[in-house]
Amino acid sequence: MLYALFQYLADFDFPGHRLMDYITFRAGIAFTLSLLIALLFGRTIIYRLQKLQVGEVVRDLGLEGQMKKTGTPTMGGTLIILAILIPCLLIGDLTNVYMILMLLATVWMGAIGFLDDYRKLKYHNKDGLQGKYKVIGQVGLGLVVGLTMWLSPDIVMSQNMEVQVAGQEPEIVHSVEFLKSPQTTIPFIKNHDFNYEWLTSWISDTHAAETLGWIIFVLVVIIVVTAVSNGANLTDGLDGLCAGTSAIIGVALAIMAYLGSNVIYSGYLNIMYIPGSEELAIFAGAFIGSLVGFLWYNAFPAQVFMGDTGSLTIGGILAVFAILIRKELLIPLLCLIFFIEDLSVILQVSYFKATKKKYGAGRRIFKMTPLHHHFQKAGDPSVKCLVNFPKGPIPESKIVVRFWIVGILLAALTFVTLKIR
Repeated sequence: MLYALFQYLADFDFPGHRLMDYITFRAGIAFTLSLLIALLFGRTIIYRLQKLQVGEVVRDLGLEGQMKKTGTPTMGGTLIILAILIPCLLIGDLTNVYMILMLLATVWMGAIGFLDDYRKLKYHNKDGLQGKYKVIGQVGLGLVVGLTMWLSPDIVMSQNMEVQVAGQEPEIVHSVEFLKSPQTTIPFIKNHDFNYEWLTSWISDTHAAETLGWIIFVLVVIIVVTAVSNGANLTDGLDGLCAGTSAIIGVALAIMAYLGSNVIYSGYLNIMYIPGSEELAIFAGAFIGSLVGFLWYNAFPAQVFMGDTGSLTIGGILAVFAILIRKELLIPLLCLIFFIEDLSVILQVSYFKATKKKYGAGRRIFKMTPLHHHFQKAGDPSVKCLVNFPKGPIPESKIVVRFWIVGILLAALTFVTLKIR
């Protein structure tokens, strides 16, 4: 809205109208606005949630301090969503396809999370929305994003080219001709580029090979959206854990988006140039600001929980953002915490079922899953676990900070992999 107004005022040479042309300025304003919205309206929203008796339903799992959280307001993810949407609607370019897709992902996953939380509160249990309906929603979002990237003429990229001048260092430039290609970034490879059409190059019909390459890309998009949103959902189990970890990932993705949207920086760093994707930096500013602001109230001891309204939305945002900047193949490292949380549950359930079938009684790999609860739970000699370290419980706040540190390390390693060729 304000962005469109300033574009209109440019015709009258209004003082200061050019400020809105600077991505860094708008990204900074988006971050500040979203942070202030979260800080200023957070207490009001918490009060409203308390008045509506929107309290967390907590099952006694034998974790220290767990039952004290009973009744803490949940669905605080609504604060995160509002703090993202308002700055983006004010200073974002609402005609930009990348901004539109990110706003769609926010509202889409927010609606799924809201329905899940609503059912939990209505029926006073932890079941919520059936898993199959969550997956249908996640697959639906992945399908919309993947097909839009395939069919929209506004989503293109520019091919890296190495120009060798005699007696000088090779220079990386980008083609002036934009390509419609299912191309992405992959680490450890020169020029970092991987094209999904290479997987179908064995097909003699060029058009059929290209179409199948895009279909594979859409399937990858669906898998990434589903995996990351579920991973974020499982990571939301300790005060500040999901919000803090996601903010770190958001900063890394924001840097990648900004560099990839600038033809000079992308040429200098030899990374894919994606014209039009600069609006993602504005969205990233609002996203990071909303999470930092939410942490003000969600840090230990939490005054509010984000609930599935927040965690599913955060996961969907991170997945779609990475896909739009063609960095989805870096997600396994950058979002490794999410995937380890996912994997810990899968391994625990599978091992328990297998040992129960073999020995008549199920055994465990970890003391408890998702993995963050393993560190929080005291060891029980009567329960056989493959991993009993640490013996005693670690304080919740220390677990969260240590996960943040691991998240920072993973973000740094993600950038490092792009320089190893």
